[in-house]
Amino acid sequence: MRHFHVGPRLSEYAIFNHVVYLAGQVPENPDGDIVAQTNNVLEQIDRLLAEAGSDKSRILMCQIFITDMANMAGMNQAWDAWVAPGCAPPRATVQAALANPDWLLEIVITAAQT
Repeated sequence: MRHFHVGPRLSEYAIFNHVVYLAGQVPENPDGDIVAQTNNVLEQIDRLLAEAGSDKSRILMCQIFITDMANMAGMNQAWDAWVAPGCAPPRATVQAALANPDWLLEIVITAAQT
């Protein structure tokens, strides 16, 4: 197993048996609305998956934590525009309180390497 971008508390991702496990990704700029925050998180996911030798067409599972289900439509708008056509992964979306009250969502991804 290999860990990448290791900090004192967590790694941004780990790779084991050609599977990439991303840590929960949160907005770098929490000032935007749900669409902006979702787009920002999806950009981070794209970047990390590429670095790990994967991409969004190889996602095995996605977990989305959203602070308010009233934001589900906006989150889905950004998600639907981003997800690889024909490769929509298994996904769970739950309402949850997040560590920073300005974050509207957090996304956790598991993907296969290419």
